[in-house]
Amino acid sequence: MNTINKNKGFTIIELMIAVAIIGILAAIAVPAYSTYTVRAKVSETMGFADSAKTAVSEFYQSQGTLPLNNATAGLPAAASMTGTNTASVTVTNGVIAAVTSISGIDPQVTLTFTPTVSSSGINWSCTSGSQYAPSSCR
Repeated sequence: MNTINKNKGFTIIELMIAVAIIGILAAIAVPAYSTYTVRAKVSETMGFADSAKTAVSEFYQSQGTLPLNNATAGLPAAASMTGTNTASVTVTNGVIAAVTSISGIDPQVTLTFTPTVSSSGINWSCTSGSQYAPSSCR
């Protein structure tokens, strides 16, 4: 009588190798995902800054100069322009500084939007020294 051993399944070594591969992939993915989530939270601050850019541009179009502060630009006080992940948005001589309030990162991300006035209107440049800033601000 011939008996054929039909093993179905995995050996313990094969399972350990699979678990090790999953662990290595997770070790790479978790830090990348946390950076992604912080960048997504910074996008809220970008939205607040965009509304300030609109106000500054409208003030320039109507008055011919850049606004001195939030009140001149027709915006609420810097401390009032807050959100879940935004601490403040401040206008100073047309320059907009938007600061985040994201838990778990220190220092907070500051996005600085500087206007350049030309005959065709206002062009904005963004600067930030943070790794979490959008690519247009790094």
